[in-house]
Amino acid sequence: MRGLRVLRAPAALPACLFALLLLGGTPAAHAHSALKDATPAPGATVGSGTGVVALTFGALRPGATPELALTGPDGTEVPVGRPVVADDSVVCAAVTPLRAGVTTLTYTVTAADGDEQTSAYQFEVADGTEPAAEPSACRGLDLAAPAAPEPQPEPEAQPATGSAAGGDDTSPGPGGTTAPVVLAGAAVVAAVAGALAVRMLRRRRHTERREDTV
Repeated sequence: MRGLRVLRAPAALPACLFALLLLGGTPAAHAHSALKDATPAPGATVGSGTGVVALTFGALRPGATPELALTGPDGTEVPVGRPVVADDSVVCAAVTPLRAGVTTLTYTVTAADGDEQTSAYQFEVADGTEPAAEPSACRGLDLAAPAAPEPQPEPEAQPATGSAAGGDDTSPGPGGTTAPVVLAGAAVVAAVAGALAVRMLRRRRHTERREDTV
């Protein structure tokens, strides 16, 4: 019996260790890319004069450029400058003046081991509130100014009609008579003239026949 107990203990030990690795090791593998701090913070209320956003993570992959995007309360995109990584862990970017309302910040970063994470959070912008202070890690950085939003295309001009088009056939002419009416009158006159000509020709032929018979 003792031999069986000795054999069972080593056989159960690897299974226990494997279970511990599954339970305790997996969260640690993703903890390095989790968001640790942010300015503005998730759920915070800041003033519209906030000019820099900053996100703090674990060690980020050198050379990998993070991606940041802001969506305003009306659903339009808020211009964001090119992100800069400070201290291999803090992502800094300049933003344009924010509009009052709930703003959504979406980010994509790459950890030092190549693990990529995309997530988002929201904060509120309120008029009369102090803007978020620029984090010390972002001070002194040469942050690119956000690009100006692209202008909305203007609606195409409709073609001018009537006299504005420069002599349209449908524009009123002298005396208030339109071109279609004039054309219709000319057609009637031509038809009447043609009928009279045919009638006169028939009479002439009839007269000539009578003279020939006499």
